[in-house]
Amino acid sequence: MSASDPVTVDDLISRSNRLGADKKNTNYAGGNTSAKGPATDPVTGETVELMWVKGSGGDLGTLTPAGLSALRIDRLRALTAVYPGIEREDEMVAALDYCLHGKGGATPSIDTAMHGLVDAAHVDHLHPDSGIAIATSADGEALTETIFGGAVVWVPWRRPGFQLGLDIAAIKAEHPEAVGCILGGHGITAWGDTSEECERNSLWIIDTAAAYIAEHGRPQPFGATVAGFEALPEADRHARAAQLAPVIRGIASHDKPMVGHYTDGAEVLDFLASEKLAPLAELGTSCPDHFLRTKVKPMVLDLPTTATLDEQIARLGELHEAYRADYRAYYEAHADDASPAMRGADPLIVLVPGVGMFSFGANKQTARVAGEFYVNAINVMRGAESLSRYAPISDAEKFRIEYWALEEAKLQRLPKPKSHQGRIAFVTGAASGIGKAIATRLAAEGACVVVADLDLEKAQAAAAELGNTDVAIGVAANVADAAAVQAAVDAAVLAFGGIDLVVNNAGLSLSKSLLDTTEQDWNLQHDVMAKGSFLVAQAAARAMIAQGMGGDVIYISSKNSVFAGPNNIAYSATKADQAHQVRLLAVELGEHGIRVNGINPDGVVRGSGIFASGWGANRAATYGVDEEDLGQFYANRTILKREVVPENVADAVYVLTGPELTRTTGLHIPVDSGVAAAFLR
Repeated sequence: MSASDPVTVDDLISRSNRLGADKKNTNYAGGNTSAKGPATDPVTGETVELMWVKGSGGDLGTLTPAGLSALRIDRLRALTAVYPGIEREDEMVAALDYCLHGKGGATPSIDTAMHGLVDAAHVDHLHPDSGIAIATSADGEALTETIFGGAVVWVPWRRPGFQLGLDIAAIKAEHPEAVGCILGGHGITAWGDTSEECERNSLWIIDTAAAYIAEHGRPQPFGATVAGFEALPEADRHARAAQLAPVIRGIASHDKPMVGHYTDGAEVLDFLASEKLAPLAELGTSCPDHFLRTKVKPMVLDLPTTATLDEQIARLGELHEAYRADYRAYYEAHADDASPAMRGADPLIVLVPGVGMFSFGANKQTARVAGEFYVNAINVMRGAESLSRYAPISDAEKFRIEYWALEEAKLQRLPKPKSHQGRIAFVTGAASGIGKAIATRLAAEGACVVVADLDLEKAQAAAAELGNTDVAIGVAANVADAAAVQAAVDAAVLAFGGIDLVVNNAGLSLSKSLLDTTEQDWNLQHDVMAKGSFLVAQAAARAMIAQGMGGDVIYISSKNSVFAGPNNIAYSATKADQAHQVRLLAVELGEHGIRVNGINPDGVVRGSGIFASGWGANRAATYGVDEEDLGQFYANRTILKREVVPENVADAVYVLTGPELTRTTGLHIPVDSGVAAAFLR
């Protein structure tokens, strides 16, 4: 970034952050702000006029100076002399590169001309629900005059770009009394001589529109509530959502794997119970930021809440086929030889009356934001229907945005996804030791991770270390209790849409001889590891099969599953049980594309919850070494003479579940530095 007026930039960042922090003002990553001011040209030493504007893809609420583009105002406005007309306006985007001042900074967005051509020191372009409600009303132009008088001017829909910038600049020049405009089908733009005045004008437009809707709007803008479509009680709603989530995720992932998000806010449930649900949903969203995240329209389950689960699943399948055919027809109706290839015909928003909304994206954050955007769209439709009639931009215009060459170029610039992006991992015993190392590695490779542990507080703390709830969540999971396991799996599918990858890692051990091992000792170890692995695999497999997306089940067994060591009859026997579950389930689940593999570690002392809980002291006593030397003792007896640590096991999980071993199932991988007595062949 070039030398600049720090006050101007600081004020712009502060204003942007305040506006973006309140979602009534704009959606996530929506809108942009700018400020114009003097700076010193480091080459000539002369003072030049610059514009700092939020760059492409940034979010106002978290904007920093690095997210700004800096452009020379004189060069930007000189582009009007070479503008070739609206049919070739996309060429102006490349021309913006020649207006940049200095190195660094963000890529200029398509709205840069809107900010630069308007004769105002400060400009805000935002996507508030209240403003878009006016912008998408059939009577939007008349409502703009009624609500704001001459202070806000109506601008008919035009796709963002250089021409829209010229249009708004002309409006500003023709209406010196105006403080902003309503952009038909899109949002609002406001301006001011100071940063404070610009922000004040933006908020005045937003709040004035909201107040007018509240005072003059119809009491039931979505019509009457339809009997049989009302929201189910919360417990029943969440139970049905957990049953449907994997099925719906499979639908949304027909073309490519998606992560899901579930929403059952009051505004969603009210909309889903209304008589206008079907016709309004069919009209689709209008603001470009909305439908680029949600697709042009959602898929709506048209059954009452009294329908059985099987009836709902069958109907969802039928609706999916119809949705895909409809989307293809939309694409073929508007595409030409220059259009990018169709990107996928699956819905990103699925609405289930009485239950809620399921939204999808390439990762959890994108899925969550898609849901937030459709809530924005519901609010917009409510406002428009309150005052007039919801009238979004046409499908032809939506297509021009969705399959815009500039939008395609933006998608092509996205970084290559990591190996496990879009995968949802459920790891038991993941608050410490091997499980925590596995969860950490999978999260680093792009997976969404459910940290399942007997101790909820520790599970949540471990998840928080991995990132926010878009990355990982912690759940309580007593793996020896079927109801607790199902509750944990339900929490996973409600958080992320489903499950792709299960790691049966939870375990404990008691080092005792045959004569000292009690029935309670035997039952405890078999309940946690043999029975626990069975229960987790069973509950997760139900979700995986419902998804129809395949998956992975990994058992963290042990070298002791094949090696007869002293004083651990209960532990070794249950590990052998787990090892054979791998073989059995590999055969049974293979027809569903689910691979089942095992890992046999040995001597993982450092960071191990099992060794720290007394097992280490017992094994050290058994072998006649000090406990602090146990790890090296295990290493010295191996072929490689190297200690095994939790991260080594995590590496094996990564390889088994990554893209390289897609044809491997029923395999046990030793991670023991080479114990000849435990060789599998």
